[in-house]
Amino acid sequence: MSDTSKSHAEVPHRGLITVSIMLATVMQVLDTTIANVALPSMTGDLGASQDTITWVLTSYIVAAAIMTPLTGWLSDRLGRRELFLTAVVGFTISSMLCGLAWSLETMVAFRLMQGIFGAAIVPLSQTFLLDINPKERHGQAMAMWGAGIMVGPIIGPTLGGWLTESFNWRYVFFINLPVGIIAFLGSTAYLPHVARRLRGFDFFGFAMLSLGVGALQLMLDRGAEVDWFASPEIWIELGLSITGFWVFVVHLTTAEHPFIDPQIFRDRNFVTGLVFIFVIGVILLASMALLPPMLSNLFNHSTILTGLVMAPRGVGTMISMVLVGRLVHLIDARYLVVTGLVLTAWSLHIMTGFTPQMDDTDIIVSGIVQGLGLGLVFVPLSTVAFATLPPQFRTDATSLFSLVRNLGSSIGISIVTVVLTRNIAVNHSVLSTSINPFNPNLWSVSPGAAQGDPESLAMIDRIVSGQAAMISYIDDFKLMMIVTLAAIPLALLLRKPKAKAGQPAVAHMD
Repeated sequence: MSDTSKSHAEVPHRGLITVSIMLATVMQVLDTTIANVALPSMTGDLGASQDTITWVLTSYIVAAAIMTPLTGWLSDRLGRRELFLTAVVGFTISSMLCGLAWSLETMVAFRLMQGIFGAAIVPLSQTFLLDINPKERHGQAMAMWGAGIMVGPIIGPTLGGWLTESFNWRYVFFINLPVGIIAFLGSTAYLPHVARRLRGFDFFGFAMLSLGVGALQLMLDRGAEVDWFASPEIWIELGLSITGFWVFVVHLTTAEHPFIDPQIFRDRNFVTGLVFIFVIGVILLASMALLPPMLSNLFNHSTILTGLVMAPRGVGTMISMVLVGRLVHLIDARYLVVTGLVLTAWSLHIMTGFTPQMDDTDIIVSGIVQGLGLGLVFVPLSTVAFATLPPQFRTDATSLFSLVRNLGSSIGISIVTVVLTRNIAVNHSVLSTSINPFNPNLWSVSPGAAQGDPESLAMIDRIVSGQAAMISYIDDFKLMMIVTLAAIPLALLLRKPKAKAGQPAVAHMD
């Protein structure tokens, strides 16, 4: 990869390249969450039901998940620059088509196109930033990349809500047009050419990995809707997912030229980084999935106010990214990762003290602390995970990095949603046992309820439901805090990169 080593020193307009590819990255990442708040408005216009409108989200997620691992092979075959430009153009056009969709079927088809084209943008943007920067600037490059990856999902619902309320849900997709055009023009002008590397396509390996990933994403996305394992559909999807992953692993270790080179998994930093980024995916988007409905249903916040309350989380992340981009060269990355996880656990501990009667101060403070913590983890992790990996594996590795982060997000959201739903039912049942005519407290609070007045009983039921939901949210925050603390010992598996003289990106593997 001599081209890559030359680009570290010789590539012109590094700043403009960074801006261009980060615009494309933020555009793609925003679309994972920006459409969520627009679903109710889409339902009537597209002639969909509450059950079927979720396919607008599912189609995008599944398509992107299946296509992400293909990025490495396509970039070698078509050219890294050519694939990135194609992905940006395809994503922008399919975004416009989504905004023009006239039925649910056309919307799902266009969202599939969005997922197919968008899958390559994030891993390629990370690869380019690693390629065009010398090793001593990798920390700052990953800080810039991480800011886009992590702030995008945070501002997505707020931006989507504002566009939907102020204009129309179609502008959730139309907003990608100017961003996509600028990203394409900048990338066309300045992205460096990278030599192609012809290699055969392992169709069987790709098919098995796609089966495993696609079935898992379908199961996670559809589970809550069909009551999980009470439905035969979920069992079928689970079986297909296990079969796909199992056959893929066997094929990976036995095939002569597998879809992904198993040499990648001999790098301890990269494998540990995959585990860490899975945990980060769980924490980041699971929190994002819990807070908006909590603020809306229990705190009676509007969509815009919810976005404003959650915005400081993104500010904390940005501050952390700026600081850690410089600190990563001065402080052992492992210490930064541990510090970030401790801050994240502390923020979740603050969240376990939430009550419906409090103001927004604790929500804002916990958001800032969590943003700082996740930023401290994300940047050094993204730097160290690739520091000891040979450059020829970089595109495949960034694809896996993005895939595992997305799977972590999907699994995390599904777990906290299931736990929340089940705990609300259990807590409501437990709290309801005290609602009876023989409880003197009930007489003092609501004599009408004690006498069986329907309106008074309905009021008491709303209070009990709110308390049951609040307790259940707190249980989810505790669960994520435990997961975060359990991840801290993994930092011991990370190795400090050791570069050889004159070779800034040489791997040093056991």
